[in-house]
Amino acid sequence: MTATTRERLLDAAQHLYARRGLDAVSLREINQAAGARNATAVQYHFGDRAGIVRAVFDRHRPDVEARRHALLDAYEAGRRAPGRRGDPAARQEDVRALAGALVRPLAARLEDEGGRDFLRIWAEVINRPDPLVPAAALEDPRDSVYRWRMLVLPLLEADAARLHRRFVAIQHASIALGRRARSGPHTDDRLFVSYLIDVVTAILAAPVSAETRALAAERDAALEERPPGGEGGRRA
Repeated sequence: MTATTRERLLDAAQHLYARRGLDAVSLREINQAAGARNATAVQYHFGDRAGIVRAVFDRHRPDVEARRHALLDAYEAGRRAPGRRGDPAARQEDVRALAGALVRPLAARLEDEGGRDFLRIWAEVINRPDPLVPAAALEDPRDSVYRWRMLVLPLLEADAARLHRRFVAIQHASIALGRRARSGPHTDDRLFVSYLIDVVTAILAAPVSAETRALAAERDAALEERPPGGEGGRRA
């Protein structure tokens, strides 16, 4: 079956963005690589760069979402087992199970070239100061990341949650997977994935130090004293 112009544009964008980065690829280059006759084909089908990046992600989203929801379903079913509440060992198991639910659906994309391209692009997007993925996507209760965030929240210290520990875990996992994808394919990713889950578990479970608490309190006090409309640094 002959690929449509839209599919060829997505193939070209995914390939070029993964290898050269988002800022180094023009829409014109995507048109040329796809063999599109219309010089504005990308704009016609996707609007702009953000639109084509979202469309690339939408190709991989159904598989990632299905895998993560299945893992979260299993986590919630196991969490209802008698005797788990208040058990420190069970809490650690819960944190690791949720770390796995974050990592494993993305790690499954390491198996094929298109999936590895996706991971490389996702790693760049999640690490940008100006994300191309709308923040609203993380506020949709139907989204697996939203569900994951809500399940992790009760397991975090209040200060850890306030200091965006969940985002740090997502960012670290995404960047590590992007680096793995860039160096792949590998014969066996199981050790890498298991160790990454260990690291994400540690990120989520790490206590907030007295120094960090004091600095966060100092920052918050300064923010409260700032006049409305005043500028300040980015929050942690």
